[in-house]
Amino acid sequence: MATAALHSAQGTSLLRILATPFSAFARFLVFAAENSTRMQTIERLNAMTDEQLAAKGLTRETIVRHVFADRMGL
Repeated sequence: MATAALHSAQGTSLLRILATPFSAFARFLVFAAENSTRMQTIERLNAMTDEQLAAKGLTRETIVRHVFADRMGL
């Protein structure tokens, strides 16, 4: 029994060690996405009222399409 528990604990530790670079890369991608100028633009537009968006010819549903139109061909 003690041997099984020991191997289980080591396996979890090994998996955690192997997953660390992938977790770090995922955190980097989230950080990069959240700090991109496009995401900042989306956040700024989302903070506007519906009337302000309408004055710009936008709706909440079209904000992402508007921001990424040049990149995605939308």
